[in-house]
Amino acid sequence: MALLDLDPSVVATARKLAARAAEPVVSLAKAHTTVAVERATLRLAGITGADSTHRAGDVPWVNRVIDTVREQCGLEHGVVLPAFHALRENNLGTLTELAEATAAGQIQFRIPTGKDLTAARKASTSAVAKGLKAVDRNRAQRDKLITKWGDPAQRPWIYLIVATGDIDEDVVQAQNAARAGADIIAVIRSTGQSLLDYVPEGATHHGFAGTYATQENFRIMRAALDDVSKEVGRYVRLTNYASGLCMPEIAVLAGLQRLDMMLNDSMYGILFRDINPIRTFVDQRFSRQVHARAGIIINTGEDNYLTTADAVDAAHTVTVSQLLNEHFAHEAGLPDHLLGLGHAFEINPKVPDSFRLELAHALLARELFPDAPLKWMPPTKHMTGDVFDGYLLDGFFNLAGVLTGQSILLVGMMTEAVVTPFLSDRDLALKNVRYVLNAAGSLAEDFRPAPDGLIVKRAHQVLGEAVDLLARIVDDGLLNAIADGTFGLMKRPAHKGKGADGVVEKAAEYFNPASEMLEAQGV
Repeated sequence: MALLDLDPSVVATARKLAARAAEPVVSLAKAHTTVAVERATLRLAGITGADSTHRAGDVPWVNRVIDTVREQCGLEHGVVLPAFHALRENNLGTLTELAEATAAGQIQFRIPTGKDLTAARKASTSAVAKGLKAVDRNRAQRDKLITKWGDPAQRPWIYLIVATGDIDEDVVQAQNAARAGADIIAVIRSTGQSLLDYVPEGATHHGFAGTYATQENFRIMRAALDDVSKEVGRYVRLTNYASGLCMPEIAVLAGLQRLDMMLNDSMYGILFRDINPIRTFVDQRFSRQVHARAGIIINTGEDNYLTTADAVDAAHTVTVSQLLNEHFAHEAGLPDHLLGLGHAFEINPKVPDSFRLELAHALLARELFPDAPLKWMPPTKHMTGDVFDGYLLDGFFNLAGVLTGQSILLVGMMTEAVVTPFLSDRDLALKNVRYVLNAAGSLAEDFRPAPDGLIVKRAHQVLGEAVDLLARIVDDGLLNAIADGTFGLMKRPAHKGKGADGVVEKAAEYFNPASEMLEAQGV
């Protein structure tokens, strides 16, 4: 039920402006590829494994192939044409064999022509289609298991992070968290993985403040959560992070290992990891197309803006980013039910009426995006180390989630900013959530803010400021707005940042069967 009486014409104007602001960036993304997109395509085509003989450590075979193709004939035409031509020309059976021969200096890549071109197109299309069929089977399996075991009985779903650095220890914590009531387990990545331009191989036990995102780690955790799902009688979802320099590859691996949610924001890597803007927009478009195919719910990262900018003054930038994320998602084929837009409870609790302002912002997001599984993030910026104050503040956060109908509730920790949470901290935090959900129940049906009260007026003010900002972005250009520090106070010029050298402008004859198949699935 709408409680804010938002003007439909203002909401429509906001969406039209967001589409206009995003259009040049979408065109830019369509005109370019990246090394990560090409690696993701080869992963769909079946390449696996790593070169364990390299002096600097394991190098994924997919990196070996991409780097050599780029050196010998460029990536302007895509990687699959030279790769599959070389596969046939050298009478090799698999892409992994091709990678091994490439590392040994036995392969010379070139862009095929004539009948060779036709053969390479046909072979690569068949291989990529096989990979996408595996993704489709995992989506069907998820639906089957949800039907068998059921979804959580309540909304919001309870989302809990585990991050020990050791995948085996993560499994123990994740299963116990599910038994204690968690509906979604997020395995946070090892510090700095977003800046690696490769995906590590195998099970890992040495992550720092997180666990490396690898295909084997995905497989291990998914199997563990399937076991505990059967035990607790509900399907427990698994989340990881499709962001950073390997965003498209990690999206593919998530689809191949039946992950259910992925952190996937259109601007997070630009703003908070200083990744090149063009690289990010190209990669996020492809990754979202993969997520749409896999039925994976994405989580966007607007909550991060409020850790660097003031949560009251910058509230409208969150709304602007949500509208942009919505348009980018729709354009890439993601429907509303897979669009987990982010926002956060980050107003300084010393601000008068802070809770009422939080309710205004949360209700605005809920009513602007009624069919999206919104992800509501707990307080972090103003957690002082006083665990008693922190526990109370998290309780208010949980109550706001109930009152405003949020979809996904990330469990807040009273030891935020003190230590990496202990198991006992997580247990107490889950008790806090369970108490509020049980005590408040369906309190939302009784909650009616006064039409002329602070909550309604504040929501209208934030929406109006968002429309004004979107109009300025349309005039100035989104890339210029990012460069000027509009979002999260971070200034990121379009042609700088990490990974810029991995962006390639497509030739007229560029070919990528994954892109063609994903484009064909539509919005």
